[in-house]
Amino acid sequence: MGAGTGRAPEKPRSEELTMWPAAHHLSIHASGADALFVSALQRSDDPSAGQIRQAIAAAIGAFDYSGCAARVAQEFGDHPETAAARMRWARTMADEVTSHPAAA
Repeated sequence: MGAGTGRAPEKPRSEELTMWPAAHHLSIHASGADALFVSALQRSDDPSAGQIRQAIAAAIGAFDYSGCAARVAQEFGDHPETAAARMRWARTMADEVTSHPAAA
C-alpha cells in the first residue's frame, strides 16, 4: 500500500527504469596484493619497495587484474596451505608500497 493513501504504490514507467551495468571494483591494495601474489618475487628475496612495485606492474602487465585474481583463486584451490601465507605477505607488502609511495 502507498504511504498513507490506502492504495498500492504506482509502478514506475518503463522510461523511468534505469539499469546500470554491474561494476567490479577492486581496491588498489587488493589488486596489488593479487599481482604480487602471482609474481615471481619471493618473501625470501627480501625485496625493496621498488622491486615490489616492479613485480606488481609486471604481473598486471602480463595477466591484467582479472588474470591475477584468477591465478590467485587457482592457487588457493590447489595449495590452500601455502597460498594463505603468501597472500598475507603479499597484502602486507602491497599495503606498504601503496601507503608510502615515496619510499624506495
